[in-house]
Amino acid sequence: MRAFLFPGQGSQAVGMGAALAEASRAARDVFGEVDEALGQGLFKLMRDGHEDQLKLTENAQPAIMAHSLAVFTALTREGGIELAKAADFVAGHSLGEYSALCAAGSFDLATTARLLKLRGQAMQAAVPVGIGAMAALLGANIELATRIAAAAAEGEVCSVANDNEMSQVVISGHVGAIDRAIAMARDLGAKRAILLPVSAPFHCSLMQPAAEAMEEALGQTDIKAPAVPLYANVTAAPVLDPGTIREQLVEQITGLVRWRETIAAMAAAGVEEFVELGGKVLGGMVKRIAPDARVTSVMTIEDVEALAKEIA
Repeated sequence: MRAFLFPGQGSQAVGMGAALAEASRAARDVFGEVDEALGQGLFKLMRDGHEDQLKLTENAQPAIMAHSLAVFTALTREGGIELAKAADFVAGHSLGEYSALCAAGSFDLATTARLLKLRGQAMQAAVPVGIGAMAALLGANIELATRIAAAAAEGEVCSVANDNEMSQVVISGHVGAIDRAIAMARDLGAKRAILLPVSAPFHCSLMQPAAEAMEEALGQTDIKAPAVPLYANVTAAPVLDPGTIREQLVEQITGLVRWRETIAAMAAAGVEEFVELGGKVLGGMVKRIAPDARVTSVMTIEDVEALAKEIA
């Protein structure tokens, strides 16, 4: 069995998609359609813009999605691969869940781009710059991270945001609480704590205004059942029902990204191969969660052609 995975924020880099666009008409079409949907030159920013502009949440989210979908569309349109025959499940890390749903036909590309632009803007607007922060706890599992977050809170928000794998958990909340967590992390048993270069505290209760904005937007959006089940971030379980998907996408804004459990659950369900489309970060996590699984990263036209040949 095979699962297609779609990366989240942090996978952006200036130059992303440029070589693929030169080699693939399908990829160029994706970038062009996203630009048209957003009314901005996002692909020009991705190709040769400034890193500070690209990593802005409202740009990074649709850019990462566009890159993933360009790879996916090159694979399906030019490689002749059909998702339902090539993969048993899809999953995405945070914003990557929207990419996964687009690939599986729940959203069209233009709708996905607009939703992610709004999601990025709403998440940035939810908390003024300098009020919130995020930190990665290395050498800490979710139980230890939860204890550190609780000890550091002192009346402020400090909670686990991403359970990425057994020794990498991300916490999110008020900047003072995150600073306290970093200071006490080693004494409480973590190997290391690193402040993350993000502009807002994602996946914690401070994101409630963004959740409300997305609830309104998703309530006005037609969602189709995906061609294959999506393993959802907030449950680490497969879902096909459009109404449930809508609710879980809203919950995901403030909720824990249960990535470790998601990969473990897919592996337990029989998935032996994980294919990451448009990134390389998730693959490393997968290998630590499911060491026996085969992991493939698809980013270049050569990667696309090799995978298409293998699946055909």
